[in-house]
Amino acid sequence: MRIGQLLGTGRSADVYELDEQWVLRRYRVGLDATREMPVMSYLSASGYPVPRLGPLPVSAGPGDLILQRLTGPTMLESLVSGELGGDEGSAMLAGLLADLHTVPARLSADPEDRILHLDLHPGNVMLTADGPVVIDWSNTEEGPPALDRAMTALILAQIAVDPRVPEAAGARALLDTLMPLLAADDGIPARHLAAAAARRAANPTMSPAEVALIGEASDLVAALSG
Repeated sequence: MRIGQLLGTGRSADVYELDEQWVLRRYRVGLDATREMPVMSYLSASGYPVPRLGPLPVSAGPGDLILQRLTGPTMLESLVSGELGGDEGSAMLAGLLADLHTVPARLSADPEDRILHLDLHPGNVMLTADGPVVIDWSNTEEGPPALDRAMTALILAQIAVDPRVPEAAGARALLDTLMPLLAADDGIPARHLAAAAARRAANPTMSPAEVALIGEASDLVAALSG
């Protein structure tokens, strides 16, 4: 496997060029990517927009995934540039969550459980010529859809209450328009918001400064859930 240039980097993984069709996503911190593969395959077969999976070479490690190379900006980039409006972005996020939660759980016997992304925010949505595609399924689990909605809202709220980041005002505006859409889909009960906050606090990739904002962010989501 010939690895090309570094195309992007996140909190825990790097993405490298392989060729015009495929990229290599490789974890830096010893995480196992194999648990994501059956979930992504299942979602793809269900018609949900995820990157196609490519065959792994024998030299691949447990933290490697071969993924379809997507062309286009992230939703975050389009929001920041103004190419995508806040109302349109909120509707897209809410729609992606709602569509995901129509897919029955793959393993759970609880009929109310669904596939959860648990990190669905504008940085994890690629806007391709064929429509939005949801990337980075490293946190995926099965469970109540309200937990997924809570996590998305909380992630945006953490940015909205952070005075250090220039995207704070944009995140607050996006959250303000997103919350009524989530409320129309059964909303975010307090117990699920608390569970999302606990998960965020336990995330080892978050800085102490980010963790310190979780309480204020939770209060904001709770107030907007009203």
